[in-house]
Amino acid sequence: MATFFIDTGTGQVATQRQLMKTGIAPRSGEDPGRPWFRIKGTGDATTLWYAVMRKQTKGVYIGALCLRHSDHHTLLLQRGWQEVDVEEIKESGPHRADLADAEVGR
Repeated sequence: MATFFIDTGTGQVATQRQLMKTGIAPRSGEDPGRPWFRIKGTGDATTLWYAVMRKQTKGVYIGALCLRHSDHHTLLLQRGWQEVDVEEIKESGPHRADLADAEVGR
């Protein structure tokens, strides 16, 4: 289970645990600084039930969590949102090898 963050400049998604492991987020549990922004939703989301979504708007990326196969998920896809693949989250971050070793929320 995880809390997800999006890099508003690149659209890259990572978990709080991944960001803490690479030193981007403080180990105290506080949110990382810019350009990382917390994706609003439950703090214990699992990618088994939740889809991590992103969309570029006005030059920045925004993120959302929604239940997979729900009406909201369908609506976001129809409005141009992209579902972020779990493998992409596992491999994301400036230190790919470190982030791939951290848990993704499954």
